[in-house]
Amino acid sequence: MPQALKAIYHSGTFILKTACNFPEGIEVELLVTSPQVLPPNISDIAARQDFLRLLVKRMQENPVPSNAPQFTRDMLHERR
Repeated sequence: MPQALKAIYHSGTFILKTACNFPEGIEVELLVTSPQVLPPNISDIAARQDFLRLLVKRMQENPVPSNAPQFTRDMLHERR
């Protein structure tokens, strides 16, 4: 069952703000919901085009499965 945790990203590490009781070495999937996510700053036109081409290629190679769970409105909005 999914468990929502809050964390702060600092120096390449996610620092949990919420207590959890996971076994050591467990793999988790992160869903970033912060509006503070910034796109990469690429000023060179050729580099930007290459980045976008690779991004589209990765999206096409990894489609969302048709049986993937649907997010609810509550799941998509942070509760305070």
